[in-house]
Amino acid sequence: MSRMEEQEIRSEHKSRDEGKSPDSHNESGTREQSDRGRTGRESEDGKQTGRGPENTERAGGKRKHGNRPRSHEIDMVHGPLFGKLLLFALPLMLSGILQLLFNAADIIVVGKFAGDESLAAVGSTGSLINLLTNLFIGMSVGANVVAAQFYGSGQRDKISDTIHTSVFLSLICGAAMSLIGILLSGQMLVWMSSPDDVIGLASIYLRIYFLGMPAVMVYNFGSAILRAAGDTRRPLYFLIFAGVINVILNLVFVIGFGLGVVGVAAATVISQVISAALVLWCMMRDEELHFSLRELHCSGEILKRIVRIGIPAGIQGTVFSLSNVVIQSAINSFGKIVVAGNAAAANIEGFVYVAMNAMYQTALTFIGQNYGAGEKKRILRVLFYCQGIVIVVGTLLGNAAVFFGRELLSIYSDTKAVIENGLIRMQYICRFYALCGVMDVMVGALRGIGYSIMPMIVSLVGACGLRLLWIATIFKMNRTMGTLYMSYIVTWTITAVVHIICFAAAYRRSYKTRALHTANQV
Repeated sequence: MSRMEEQEIRSEHKSRDEGKSPDSHNESGTREQSDRGRTGRESEDGKQTGRGPENTERAGGKRKHGNRPRSHEIDMVHGPLFGKLLLFALPLMLSGILQLLFNAADIIVVGKFAGDESLAAVGSTGSLINLLTNLFIGMSVGANVVAAQFYGSGQRDKISDTIHTSVFLSLICGAAMSLIGILLSGQMLVWMSSPDDVIGLASIYLRIYFLGMPAVMVYNFGSAILRAAGDTRRPLYFLIFAGVINVILNLVFVIGFGLGVVGVAAATVISQVISAALVLWCMMRDEELHFSLRELHCSGEILKRIVRIGIPAGIQGTVFSLSNVVIQSAINSFGKIVVAGNAAAANIEGFVYVAMNAMYQTALTFIGQNYGAGEKKRILRVLFYCQGIVIVVGTLLGNAAVFFGRELLSIYSDTKAVIENGLIRMQYICRFYALCGVMDVMVGALRGIGYSIMPMIVSLVGACGLRLLWIATIFKMNRTMGTLYMSYIVTWTITAVVHIICFAAAYRRSYKTRALHTANQV
C-alpha cells in the first residue's frame, strides 16, 4: 500500500469518528447511513422496524426533504443480500444497454446502407474516442462523489457550488475535447495504421463526432449530479428519448438523404445535444439541485475535490483505452474486412460487458457502505455474491453471443468475410469474458474499502503494459488474429489474480489500521 493511500485510510477513519463524510471511495454510504437513522432500520429478515418523521432536517438544519419518495434507496448493510444486489444491478444493466444502442444504431445502419468501408470507418474509431474521452468522463465520477457528500450532509450552499462548478467544468472539458479531436483525430488514425481506404471516412466521422463533445460532457456531469441525489430514473428517461431520436435520424440521414458516415455522425451529435439539454432543463426546474445560467461559476475548493477524486478513475479508464488502441492498430494492419468484422463483434461484446460492469458498480457501492458501517464479514459476502453473479452472467451471455454469433453479426453486415472475421474475435473474447468481469469486480472491491491508487497501478501494468509486451513479442512472432485476441485472455487472468492478492492484503491492513485507530481513541 502506498503512503498516500495509507494516509487516506487514516483520514477516513478520523472523519468517520468525527461525524464528517470522508473523501474516499466509500462516500456513497454516507447518505444511506444518515437516512437510515432518520427513517428507521431494517431487521435481518429485511422488514422495516420503524420510521421517523418525514420532515426531519439534515445536518446543520439546512435542508428538508418533505414527503420526498425514497423508493430508490436500498438498505445495503442489513437483511438479505442476494435480492438487493440484483435489484441494484438490473437498472444499471438497462442504462448501459441503452447507451450502447447509440453506437449499435450507428454501426448497423452504416453497415447495411453505406457499405463495408463506412462500417469499418465508424467501427474503428471506438477505441480512439474512448482513449480521448475517458479521462474527462472520469471527472464526472468526482462530481458525483462530491455532490453526494454535500447532499448527504445537507450543505445546500455547497450543493449549489458543486452543481455550477460541475457544469462549468463539463463545458471546459467538452471544449477541450472538441479542439483535440478535430485537430488530432486524423493524425491519430495514421498512428493507428488505419487502412488507406478507411482513414478518410473515419476522419470525417471523428471531426463531426467531436463537435458534440460539450454536450456529451454536460450530460455525463449532469446525470452524475442527479444520481448523487438518488435520481436514476430521469437520466434513464432522457437516454431512452435521445436514443429513439438517434435511430430515427440515422435512418433519415443515411437512407433518406444518402449521407453515409456524415449522416451517422450528425445524428449522434444531435441526440447528444438533446440529452444534454434535457438534463440541464431538469436541473433548472429542480428546487434542491437547481441550476441557473446566471450563477454559472467555478469554485476552486469544489474543483480541487472533484479533480482529486475523478483523476484516478479517469486515468484507469484511459489506460484500458490505450491498450485497446494499440490492439486496434494491430487489427488495422489486416485490412478493412478484418476491421469491419472486429468492429461488429466488439459492438456485440459491449452488451455482455455492460451486464458484467453493473456488478462492478454494485460491488463498489455495497462494499463501500458495509465498510463504512464496520460490517467486515458482510463485505466478503458481497464480494462472493458479486463474483458468483458476474461469472454466471459473463459465461452465459458470452457463450450465447458465440452460439448466435453468425445471426448477430449478419445484423451488421451481409458480407460473408466480415461475418467470419467477427466470429474469430467472438470465439476468443466472448467465451472467456467472465474473466474480465472477475477482474472488474475486484477493482470495485478495492475501491469500496478506500483504495483507488492500487487498482489504478495494477491496471496500468496488467492491462496496458502486458498487452504492449504481448504485441511486441508473441504477436510479432506469430501474426494471426487468434494470437492477438489471446492477449485479452492472458492479461485479464493475470490482472485479476493480482487484484485478488491486493484485496486480501488491503482488506487485512485496512482493518488493522482501523482497530489501531480505535484503540488510540480509547
